[in-house]
Amino acid sequence: MNSLKSYIQDVPNFPKEGIHFKDITSLLQSPEGVAECLELLLSQLLTKKVDKVVAIEARGFFFGMLLAQALKVPFIPVRKSGKLPRKVVSQSYDLEYGSDVLEMHKDAIQKGDKVLIHDDVLATGGTAEAVCKMIESAGGQIVQCNFIMKIDFLQGVKKIAAHPVFAAVSY
Repeated sequence: MNSLKSYIQDVPNFPKEGIHFKDITSLLQSPEGVAECLELLLSQLLTKKVDKVVAIEARGFFFGMLLAQALKVPFIPVRKSGKLPRKVVSQSYDLEYGSDVLEMHKDAIQKGDKVLIHDDVLATGGTAEAVCKMIESAGGQIVQCNFIMKIDFLQGVKKIAAHPVFAAVSY
């Protein structure tokens, strides 16, 4: 797990003063790092049945697709409002200053589907909580919420505590 941290770079004062952004593009540029991260994420799913992988725009898509491919299940993208072409279900969520809306195709999740949710980072938990609500309102069962990393001091795990949570690295 510590070796994965070596692929993730800190970018001070991005996107604004006082924020220490965790940049995964250096991880994505390393085939070895990607393989190590994917193997670790998959190792937590060996005893779980997953019917679909739901990943959150945009950085969640990178490993979300790889997880879906490895598990041989459909990939379901969750996007910002207005980006999906068919009928959607929507869920608003709070940001630090304001709110936003996430959407998923209405027919993507069926009642009883066992769903793995994936994103790059669990920070304050608002985005993951919104996706959990969408999955559950569609009748899906959340198997696990998966992240490349979580930022512990922001306590985002509290917002999704009803579900199993795994992060490859913690800060």
